[in-house]
Amino acid sequence: MADKKDVWKQTELFTKDATVESYVNGQLTSSLNGTKQIGEAFEAFLANFETVYHINGQHVVEINGNKAEGTLYCRVDLIGSENGKKINNASAVSYKDEYIFENGQWLIAKRTSTFVWNDRQELNQ
Repeated sequence: MADKKDVWKQTELFTKDATVESYVNGQLTSSLNGTKQIGEAFEAFLANFETVYHINGQHVVEINGNKAEGTLYCRVDLIGSENGKKINNASAVSYKDEYIFENGQWLIAKRTSTFVWNDRQELNQ
């Protein structure tokens, strides 16, 4: 959903009162509350890029009744144009999630995104 920039469909993966926090270099860079704020922020951010691509790696989840905690590792490539050139913004991200089983499905109640590294390079096409 994120790769198609269908952020409003993506927000359906979160509880209505979910929180999303993002950290870069150990510093809190954003704190979002509720699916409306999450969707608006995701939509505005992704509008900066023509291509969005996530490659998910390990996903470890520990389930305890109707709650769970998980860690997901991801490489994110965001490709945009600057001065007529294609620029790839690549990042390694770890997501620490808290899930809740609600209305027959698992939803994200809290997500903490930690951007481990970032690399910006011009694409040679």
